[in-house]
Amino acid sequence: MEIRHFFFGFCAFCCFYGFVSTCKLKAKFKLSGYQAVEKKTVVVGGMFSVHNRLASKNINTTRNEGSSECEGFNFRTFRWTQTMLFAINEINNSDDLLPNTDLGYVIYDSCYTISKAVEGTLTYLTGTDEAVPNYRCGDGPPQAALVGAGGSDLSVATARILGLYHFPQVSYFSSCSNLEKTFQFPTFLRTIPNDKHQSSAIAKLVLHFGWTWVGTIASGDDYGKYGIKAFKDLVEEAGVCIAFAETLPKGNSPDDIQRIVKTIVESTAKIIVVFSSDVDLSPLIPELIQHNVTNRTWIASEAWITSALIMEPGVSAVLGGTLGFAIKRADIPGLQDFLLDLDPYDDALTEEFWETLFNCTLDYGKALQRSKAKAKGANSTHSRAERDVPDGLCTGREAIAKLSSTYSDVSQLRITYNVYKAVYSVAHALHNMEHCVDGKGPFYGKDCANISTFEPWQLMYYMKNVRFKVPHTGEEVYFTNGDVEPYYEILNWQFNDNDEISYVSVGHFNGSAAPEHSLTIANDSIVWINDVLEPPRSVCSENCQPGTRKGIRQGEPVCCFDCIPCADGEISNTTNARECILCGEDDWSNDAHDTCTPKIIEFLAFGEPLGITLIVISVFGALVTIAVAVVLIMNISTPLVKANDPLLSFSLLFSLVVTFLCSIVFLGEPKDWSCMTSQVALALGFALCLSSIMGKSVVLMFRALALKAIRNKLKAAAKAAKAAAEAAANNEGPDIIVTNTNNSNNNNTTVGANAEVDRLTFAQQRVIAVVATLIQAIACTVWLIVLPPHSIKNTSAQNIKIILECDEGSVVFICCIFAYDILLALMAFIFAFIARKLEDHFSEGKFITFGMLVFFIVWISFVPAYLSTRGKFMVAVQIFAILASSFGLLACIFLPKCYVLLIKPESNTEEMMKPRPKPRDSTGTSMSLATTATEIPSTTASTAIDD
Repeated sequence: MEIRHFFFGFCAFCCFYGFVSTCKLKAKFKLSGYQAVEKKTVVVGGMFSVHNRLASKNINTTRNEGSSECEGFNFRTFRWTQTMLFAINEINNSDDLLPNTDLGYVIYDSCYTISKAVEGTLTYLTGTDEAVPNYRCGDGPPQAALVGAGGSDLSVATARILGLYHFPQVSYFSSCSNLEKTFQFPTFLRTIPNDKHQSSAIAKLVLHFGWTWVGTIASGDDYGKYGIKAFKDLVEEAGVCIAFAETLPKGNSPDDIQRIVKTIVESTAKIIVVFSSDVDLSPLIPELIQHNVTNRTWIASEAWITSALIMEPGVSAVLGGTLGFAIKRADIPGLQDFLLDLDPYDDALTEEFWETLFNCTLDYGKALQRSKAKAKGANSTHSRAERDVPDGLCTGREAIAKLSSTYSDVSQLRITYNVYKAVYSVAHALHNMEHCVDGKGPFYGKDCANISTFEPWQLMYYMKNVRFKVPHTGEEVYFTNGDVEPYYEILNWQFNDNDEISYVSVGHFNGSAAPEHSLTIANDSIVWINDVLEPPRSVCSENCQPGTRKGIRQGEPVCCFDCIPCADGEISNTTNARECILCGEDDWSNDAHDTCTPKIIEFLAFGEPLGITLIVISVFGALVTIAVAVVLIMNISTPLVKANDPLLSFSLLFSLVVTFLCSIVFLGEPKDWSCMTSQVALALGFALCLSSIMGKSVVLMFRALALKAIRNKLKAAAKAAKAAAEAAANNEGPDIIVTNTNNSNNNNTTVGANAEVDRLTFAQQRVIAVVATLIQAIACTVWLIVLPPHSIKNTSAQNIKIILECDEGSVVFICCIFAYDILLALMAFIFAFIARKLEDHFSEGKFITFGMLVFFIVWISFVPAYLSTRGKFMVAVQIFAILASSFGLLACIFLPKCYVLLIKPESNTEEMMKPRPKPRDSTGTSMSLATTATEIPSTTASTAIDD
């Protein structure tokens, strides 16, 4: 039998030697931590995220860089590491627990990354610095269990490896519910409660305060994903809506952080549940502070509720009033003294801690280089004493207690307490295994395991069944399917005036109690954000008040709806009304849309300021027109008044008085008679006005055309005389030029004073004006008989008003009537424009032209202004157009005459009414129009040529 065993052992040795000789080391892991295995009975493994991340490095494919180093020293997790050392030291010094066993330890830094956690696990299982999977190298003491590996993602990775070898693992920080699956993780245990209980606790808290509109933020690992998913399932089943769901990036990703901040700012959710570790959450906090994201209440998971990593200046304005769940807290006697009693020269990890804490270096060479660089930059020299002790050199005797740091703060020992319990659970399992009685063991044949040579699966049996009371606290610890009893303390962040935080306990959650009694919370003890004592409201949609109705949002949860205001003319007088009620025809909804009120009746009244202003302007215009007529009557015998038919001038003034006064009829509450009177008076008034102007301008046009023809004849005669004179001058003999010009009747002959120029008499002018006005009068009469204007109630122009206005009766009639006025205006303008260059001393054609231009400008401007207004302002715009055009005609046509009659009466003579001399033309003829009009019949020219 012994020979057989020897043979198989020899074969195995040969195979292993051949295997090793043909293997090549692919990479050497760079791991940091603590190790004490010499002369130890059993070794306990540990894994902590002493650093927050891997150091960045350039990827160089030309050579093997090996595994990355770590950076971002974490004082909190370093305290956990020291707590494991403290617990092992305490156990080794205990007379009751493992009195005959000396525990060793191997602790690695996982750098909060899966790769480093895997490296540490493989190295720990191998037992040497170089990991060899599936092999335990060396002859050192047996390995008991691994305490770690920190975050849930790290524990998932390590648990899958350790489970292959049935190697026990006790986690102090991995609470992800996914790790409860014993089929995938058969050897995983933990001293922190399962997250499914925390998700239930947060859900009960949200429902307790009636919050139905909640945002969620989760870390991008198993801890965040599974925790927030369980929370969502619970609250959505209870009718709570999720406003947004964001995931924190792993590593440095400013774009993702900015996107999350933007989502928070734009969301109306006042409650934000965060399932994340402090490391993953810490990049978000500065951005929230920078964007001043206040007025939000944060619900924290146990991973960051008491973390100092996120405590930055100004955090109180953002995270003040935070509520969160924390695991059990305990005081561990002697721990603080152990934490303060460190020798920085013991190992590299403690040295880095010391240099980071005190911002100095223990390396004299580095300190000297820094001092020289500083002196060079300052362009100064140092004394000999300073060169002996360079700046930035640690003495190694600095006092940790004098600095306020997370490492030495033992006021909130929660995860630290979990580490303490995890180490003691391994120790009690080893103790039970060591004190197994032969013949009563739990294994096959009732055997017991040997403490010096046990297998991992044997220790796993004792780990699952361990039950003990924690020293100093008396808490009983046991595992049920790998989990401990779920108990959380509810903490409230309260800041004092100096922005110093206090974690105030305001309740607790006991997952083992009945569901109705599991959550206990003291609402009065909570101080919310901005020191408010009342809990905030966070609902997806507030109740729809009277005046609105509920509108379903497509594709959104049922608790989310829009409160749609009732349309104009509709009301709702109940809360959360499904439909709005339509008001009657003469009623309208009030501003709140909860009551129907009578509509406002609107018209341009006489007594309101605008009406009074228009009346004053109208009366003033009529009075000015009458005053002009009086001036003309007083000067009726003067040449200026007699020129161009004074009767037409008076008819023009009368029409202007009519247009001024008819604008008053537009004011007041419209009646049938006022609608007919205003429209007809306006049409007839402008018809008489424009026909009178047309009668005047047509005479001026004919006069201008006749004078132009006479001027052309005169130019032709002058050219002929000049040609004859030039021919005689070119003759060889003496030239005799006889010119006989008879000017004897120069002052007596005037071509009948205008008899040959003015083709129309006064009577004909008047006939034109009367006929043009009569046509308009007939059209207006037909209009009044067939479809007369009438008053109406306009309820469609403005919803809240009933506008009393005049309806034209027939759009065709009104268009035809005012189109006729436009035709008269165009004809008057054309006639006056042709006569504008008549060389009178008093050019009435120019004044009429200007008056008609003003008339057209006013009414062209009136159209867009009229169409863009509603109600009484439409009437006001129409009256303004009437008054402006009337004042324009009055000023342009009659103001020059009044100026001459009143200011320059010496110019009111017959001579001033005659044509002016025309400047010399290109033929050299200087003959005035007066000479042209009086001397053409009596002027002859003859030329005699002496042979």
